Order: sequence, then C-alpha cells, then structure tokens
Amino acid sequence: MGRHIGVRGAVVSAALLLAVAGCSGPAAPGAPDAKPSGAASQPAADGKPAGGEVLPGMVDVAVARTQLAGLKVAPVGTMAGYSREKFTHWAQQGNKCDTREVVLKRDGTDVTQDAECRAVSGTWKSLYDGVVVTDAGKMDIDHMVPLAEGWRSGAAGWDAARRKAFANDLTHPQLLAVTAASNRSKGDQSPDLWQPPDRSSWCQYGRAWTTVKSTYGLTVTEPEKKMLTTMLDTCAS
Repeated sequence: MGRHIGVRGAVVSAALLLAVAGCSGPAAPGAPDAKPSGAASQPAADGKPAGGEVLPGMVDVAVARTQLAGLKVAPVGTMAGYSREKFTHWAQQGNKCDTREVVLKRDGTDVTQDAECRAVSGTWKSLYDGVVVTDAGKMDIDHMVPLAEGWRSGAAGWDAARRKAFANDLTHPQLLAVTAASNRSKGDQSPDLWQPPDRSSWCQYGRAWTTVKSTYGLTVTEPEKKMLTTMLDTCAS
C-alpha cells in the first residue's frame, strides 16, 4: 500500500503558496494547473478549507459529475517500474515544517507544534471512519489517490517534478490526515475496491478523488467510475 506517514516525502506543488501557522515555503516546478471549476473551495487564512469542507480545492457535486464524465476510461495499468522513491516525499515547506506537519496542523483543532514543527498536541477527526484522535502519532497522512494508483493510471509517464507535485499537493484535495487504521485498510485501492467505512464521507471522498484524477489527467476503470458515480449520488442536491 505504501502510504504510511514515515515513508513519504516530496517537493511541493507548483500551485502551492500555502501559509499554515508559520509553516510556509517556496513552490516547486512541475505542478499542474487547477482546472477551472467555478466552485472550488478556497482555503482560509489559517490554511483550513472553507465552507465546512474537510479538504481544500473541493468542487460541488455538479462540477464533480462533469469532471467524472470527462475522465478517460482505461484498463488498470501495469505496476512495472513502480517505486515510491519515484514520488519524492515529504517536501520541506520552510521553518522546519514538512508536508506531513502542514497537513496535521491544517486538519486538526488546537494543534500545537514543537520547535521542530512536530505536532505535540491537538484533536483530529478522521474523515474515513469518524474516529476522533488526540495523539498525532496515531494519524497517517493519506494520499487521496494513492501513489501506486496514480502510477497505474498515468503517472508512470510523468517526469520526476510532476510526481513530486502529486505527492505533496496541498492545493487540491489530495492529502488529508486520517487514522492509521483506516489508511492502511485502504492501501492503494481504488474506490471500487475500498470505500470509507463511514458512509457519510462518501460525498466528499467521491468529489475529492474525481477532482484529483481530473486535475492530473489520470484515467479511471469502468468499475471505478461506477463506484464514483454511486458516491456522488450520496451528495445532497
């Protein structure tokens, strides 16, 4: 599955100009431009997503449906040549903060950090299973679209800079803090093979997954597209 907190690291997305509690840094080349949506949520001054969303860069369900319709359908690609090391992570964001710590700060409540920017206290609610956690060590930073899934749906053909951007994207709904148990249950599976156990999260999950795949021009399989449609159907109209 390869998405555990201790093994990821990379350079930040080119669209990234994020400031989170003093953790900020220069953007790196190679990130894709966000596709116009007309409905993407913008982060607040503290870096947190606006409008009650858990993730940044979210679009409404109508836009997500349009994005999903525009995705190329293709069979599952090969894992030949895949290595997590080809997606350099976690990126340094400045002031000793890396991408993991930025996400922990963004996604938590009353988060305090030590001199090395490590979260030492706070409260987090995991989107996937609804579990509330007060120990940062029990949280993983999940890639919404896993690196391995990205590889087999198009990232195998990217250059190193684009893979780094994908692995550290703080602008689109690609990174979030969730319980280690739920993250490891998900592994690198697509939505047709794994769904968040908390069904109330399906609307956000489906919109986020679709937006990331649309932003990066990744393909979907027929079963994956069908389940994403099911997830979007759980959104309130």
